[in-house]
Amino acid sequence: MSQSPSSYDEMFEADGTVRPAYAGYREWLHGQDSASLRRKGIEAESFFRRTGITFNVYGDTAGEERLIPFDMIPRIITAREWRKLTRGIEQRVRALNAFLHDIYHRQEIVRAGRVPQRLIAENAAYLPQMVGMVPPGGVYTHIVGIDLVRTGPDEFMVLEDNARTPSGVSYMLENRETMMAMFPELFTKVSVRPVQDYPRRLAKSLAACAPACAGDRPTVAVLTPGIYNSAYFEHAFLADQMGAELVEGSDLRVVDGRVAMRTTRGYTPVDVIYRRVDDEYLDPLTFNPNSALGVPGIMDIYRAGGITIANAPGTGIADDKAIYSFMPEIVEFYTGEKPLLQNVPTWRCSEKDSLAYVLDNLAELVVKEVHGSGGYGMLIGPTASKKEIAAFAQKLKAKPANYIAQPTLSLSTVPIFAKSGLAPRHVDLRPFVLVSPQGIDITPGGLTRVALKKGSLVVNSSQGGGTKDSWVLED
Repeated sequence: MSQSPSSYDEMFEADGTVRPAYAGYREWLHGQDSASLRRKGIEAESFFRRTGITFNVYGDTAGEERLIPFDMIPRIITAREWRKLTRGIEQRVRALNAFLHDIYHRQEIVRAGRVPQRLIAENAAYLPQMVGMVPPGGVYTHIVGIDLVRTGPDEFMVLEDNARTPSGVSYMLENRETMMAMFPELFTKVSVRPVQDYPRRLAKSLAACAPACAGDRPTVAVLTPGIYNSAYFEHAFLADQMGAELVEGSDLRVVDGRVAMRTTRGYTPVDVIYRRVDDEYLDPLTFNPNSALGVPGIMDIYRAGGITIANAPGTGIADDKAIYSFMPEIVEFYTGEKPLLQNVPTWRCSEKDSLAYVLDNLAELVVKEVHGSGGYGMLIGPTASKKEIAAFAQKLKAKPANYIAQPTLSLSTVPIFAKSGLAPRHVDLRPFVLVSPQGIDITPGGLTRVALKKGSLVVNSSQGGGTKDSWVLED
C-alpha cells in the first residue's frame, strides 16, 4: 500500500510494516478472503439502508436522502494515546464551560484583555437574553464534540469545537454495531473498549442536570425540528435508545409555570430538553417570531429555573472560529495551565497584518468562515483554481472579520478497503463528551470521518466523506 510521504499513516510504518496498535487486527485481516470482505461491505450498506441511517442534503439536491459511506477498516487508538487525549479534552471542555459562564456574567477575560470585546458583542451567536443566567447545575455545554486531527505519532490537534448541537454520535454507535454483527470473531481477538452504553450515559448525564423542581426520576425529551432536518435519524435514534420522548415544538406548551408535553393522558411536565433546534427558533416570543419549531414562553420558564435546555442557549459562540483562535488563552485563563491539546495555527483575517499575509498566501492556506460548518464556505488553497482564489480574495477584502485562515495540514491517513485493496485516506476524529455536575464523561472512541477521494482533506459527509468504526484498545 503506497502512501503520501508527507502524511503519517496510522496503520503502516513508512517501510510497510504494521504499527503495534494494528498488529492484532492485521493478523485477523490476513486470514480473510477479499471476496468475502467485499460481500460484507455490500451487506453493511444494506444494513444501513434497512436501519434508515441516512442524512438529508440541503442545497442543490434539497430533500435528497443519502447513505453515509461506511468503511470496514477500523481506526485504532491505543490506551496510552487515549489517556493523553482525554486529559486534553477534559481540560478544554472545562475551559469552554468557564468561558461561557464568564461572558454571560462579569466578562473577566475581556477585562483582562485576553479576548477582544468586539468578538463577544458583535457575535451573532452571543445571546443578551442569557446575561446573568446560570443554567441548572451550572452546565452550559452538556454534550460537546471536539474535532481532532493527527499529524504525527504523538501529534493531535483540535481543529474545531462543537458546543452547540454536535451531531454524528448515532453513526459512532451504528458503525460499532455493524462491525460486531459482521465480524463477531474479530472482537474476541482484539480487546476494544465499548461505546454501546453511550445512550444510557447520556440519559444519566442529562438527568443529573435537571432543575431543582424535578422529581427523583426527571423526564427527558429530545426536541427535533422534524423529519426534514438533516439529522432527524439521529434525533429519533437517540430518543429511542435513551427511553426519552421525541417531541416537536407543537407537542410542547407552557402549563402552570412548567414546560409540558402532550401525551394520551393530557400534558405532562418535562424537566430536561435535549434540543436539536437552533437558538433562533427555540422561542418565538424571545427570538424569531415566525418560528414554528420552538415553544412560546420556554425562555421565561428557563430563566425561572423550571427546565434544563441542553445545550444551553448562547453556547454557539464557543463554536465560532474566531473564538477558537483564542482557545489557548481561554484554556490558560480559566485553568491556570498550558493547553494539553494544541490548536491549529490560525490567522484572524480581522487583523490587518494577518489579512495581508493570508491574501499573499491564499494558494497554500485553508480559509474558513468564522460561523461556517459542514465544509461549506471554505477555500482549500492547494486544490483551488486561480479563478477560485481570485474570487475568494475579493470576499476576504470585503468582509475580513468573517474569516480565519490556517495552514494546510498533512492529516494522518488510515487505509480504506478500496477496489484495488488497502488505500490510505485522510481522517479526523470527533470524540463525544458529556458534562454534568457529577463530572465529565468521554466515550472511548468517537466518530472517525474519512475522505474517500484520494488526496482529499474534506471529510464531511455532506462533501462526499464516509465514516469508520473508531477503536480504543483496552490496556
